[in-house]
Amino acid sequence: MRLPHGKSVTLRLTLLFAAVSSFVLLLLGLVVGHLVDRHFEELDGELLVGKLELVRGALAEVKSDDDLKFLATRLEGALVGHHGLFVRILAADGQIVYVTANSDILPPPANSSVVTQPIRMTGRDGTSLRVLSGVAPMDIPGFSPAIIELATDLAHHETFMASFWNALWTIVALATVASGMLGWFAAMRGLAPLRVISRDAAQITAHRLNQRLPVESIPVELAEVVRTLNEMFARLEESFHRLSDFSSDLAHELRTPVSNLMTQTQVAVSRERSVDEYREVLYSNLEEFERLARMIADMLFLAKADNGLIIPNREAVNLAAEVREVFGFYEAIAEEQNVSLILAGEGYVQGDKLMLRRAFSNLLSNAIRHTLHHAMVKVIIAQEAESGKVRLTFENPGENIPAEHLPKLFDRFYRVDSSRQKASDGAGLGLAITKSIIEAHKGTIRVFSADGLTRFEIVFPAVVPS
Repeated sequence: MRLPHGKSVTLRLTLLFAAVSSFVLLLLGLVVGHLVDRHFEELDGELLVGKLELVRGALAEVKSDDDLKFLATRLEGALVGHHGLFVRILAADGQIVYVTANSDILPPPANSSVVTQPIRMTGRDGTSLRVLSGVAPMDIPGFSPAIIELATDLAHHETFMASFWNALWTIVALATVASGMLGWFAAMRGLAPLRVISRDAAQITAHRLNQRLPVESIPVELAEVVRTLNEMFARLEESFHRLSDFSSDLAHELRTPVSNLMTQTQVAVSRERSVDEYREVLYSNLEEFERLARMIADMLFLAKADNGLIIPNREAVNLAAEVREVFGFYEAIAEEQNVSLILAGEGYVQGDKLMLRRAFSNLLSNAIRHTLHHAMVKVIIAQEAESGKVRLTFENPGENIPAEHLPKLFDRFYRVDSSRQKASDGAGLGLAITKSIIEAHKGTIRVFSADGLTRFEIVFPAVVPS
């Protein structure tokens, strides 16, 4: 049964409950009606067969014409009390030997034939009859076997069945109404916990995301739904906090270069200056504009990453070759800080070279900046044939990152304390961009820091080079 869209759950349950109840009652009534009708048919059959044997017994005692004259009296005595039973005995030539009263409703003798099993027929006046015929031998010399026709009136049965069906339809109609009302009541009671959930959920707003729906008072069937909603509210609360922190950090990061630009410009226009002095101010402003442009570009990149719009070009990438390219770019900076760059292993992934190179550049720059002097930054590539993965790690010795900071390192604008930052022009977006690039390549990135060693571990799906 299909219900219209947009209807309330209470109405749907009420209609379904009423429909199912009515269907069950109707099906039960049809089965009972069929069984009652079959029972009446069996009773009529037993009656007709019994009376046929009775008439045969009476005919078997007829030995002469005198016995034939008393046949009617004997049969009437035997059939007394059986209202609606009709008997007609025909000789072989069609002559009526015996007939009960009101037997004119039986079919004409000329159309009569032997019916060995009870069947339903219609009499001359339209009366419904159940008819049975049989042959009985007669011991009177010169007489051929007689044909016995019996019929019983079905009017009483039909009246009973008509009353039965009328009562059935009435009961089904009343039951439909009653079951609908009971269904509505049951649906209202059964859906009461949903109304409680709806009421409690309506009280949770952007300013009250710390509230949760109570699970203890909810039925078991809805407990999973409530737990899912609570998990959703927890995610929303975390997202709101992160968005609030992100907005605050973004405003702080943008305020510094804008403030520098305003201050430098105000100082420049406070009095007349030479062309070289103005050029110096413009160069200084240009640096701040470049910083703003990089920040805006990084933010646009992350916005695209959040919406799945940075689909990388798919080609086989030699990770060792790309890391060597990045090493070449940072070699001078590493030598300046007396840091050695070490690469070991090989592996291939499917992805975009430029994007992967950008991610590796961010990790290597971060590692060099925080590595102790005269130490080594190691990049290790391991192809894992069994798991079909390739593992890439960036390791550098240095001050441990406190454990409480590790889960937040990939957040935007997040920085560890100033003692680990050193001088940097970064805006705190490098690791966030790196994570977005890795995830766009179906990979994962994690960070570990302990015992004076910090390790960034990347896992990619590996490919076999062609």
